[in-house]
Amino acid sequence: MLLVHDVHVRSTVPLVAPRLLKLEEEVGDVALRTVINARETVKRILTGDDDRLMVIVGPCSIHEHTAALEYARKLKQLANVVADKIFVVMRVYFEKPRTTVGWKGLINDPHLNDTFDIGTGLRIARRILLEIVSMELPTATELLEPITPQYIDDLVGIAAIGARTTESPTHRQMSSGLSMPVGFKNGTDGNLQVAIDAMHAARHPHSFLGIDADGKTCIVNTNGNPWGFLVVRGGRTGPNYDAASLAEAAEMLKKAKLSPRLVVDCSHANSNKDYTKQSLCWNDCIRQRVEGNKNIIGLMLESNVHPGNQPLPPDPSQLKYGVSITDGCIGWEETEQLIRDAYVKLGGTLPE
Repeated sequence: MLLVHDVHVRSTVPLVAPRLLKLEEEVGDVALRTVINARETVKRILTGDDDRLMVIVGPCSIHEHTAALEYARKLKQLANVVADKIFVVMRVYFEKPRTTVGWKGLINDPHLNDTFDIGTGLRIARRILLEIVSMELPTATELLEPITPQYIDDLVGIAAIGARTTESPTHRQMSSGLSMPVGFKNGTDGNLQVAIDAMHAARHPHSFLGIDADGKTCIVNTNGNPWGFLVVRGGRTGPNYDAASLAEAAEMLKKAKLSPRLVVDCSHANSNKDYTKQSLCWNDCIRQRVEGNKNIIGLMLESNVHPGNQPLPPDPSQLKYGVSITDGCIGWEETEQLIRDAYVKLGGTLPE
């Protein structure tokens, strides 16, 4: 018999249904309130009803449970100090889009050894998110695989659609049904229009193929998600966080009949892919905000327990603790200093 389907498929492995995975650990009232309050706070920031600066900060990618929780505990303590001027959200990214090939994130390969134990990856990701929101610290994550939200969406305050997927119809449709605000990054070439188009598309109802809570293939019918926002992250031509670039971005949003409020990613092309230059973008945007640019409603930083990054070795046990295995990150000490300095510049008073 001639084989005409699954010609290049090695095997298929069943996954636990989303409903069953969610039943494995109870989500307590504190965690639920954290998620709900985070989503409502972001909405108020987007409308201007909450004038605090939103800061989404954390590792480029999560690859280890203990370091992620150590970082979260440090961030929670700082978040409490600056809460009247800065709304802190932890960046908890588990899925990594690759330009060519490479480690695709904790969900895809949790053991860091190309075994692709996705079932375990989903459990670990869910456990990390649950522990963080149970600290009353909101979370943000990039959603890459359109099935992933069914497993973790109830623990996420903000979703992100990355530069490589903003132009994807699949991700625009998925975003139209997400329960939280969604940030759309400009394209890797710096093109803002693809993100603006994504915001428009996600605001409308869609019907598309997906899975339900029992893991069955279904037609997903959405109402549309009005809580999209632009994230500028620079492009191949360089950074786009300067005052002129942000004014142009705000004008493009207005012409598209969208809110001119936006978030600036201090990493990626806005730091010329040099993590040590994130502070240049950060400080410039804080200056603009202090001088009256209220369109800057948020900033993103890639930050970890320790600075820099490291290659993934054949033996994962040889990894240095708390150091990124994807993009370089600033360390905790610099992160804390940047946020504390910004807090004072924004009118806050640090405790003695």
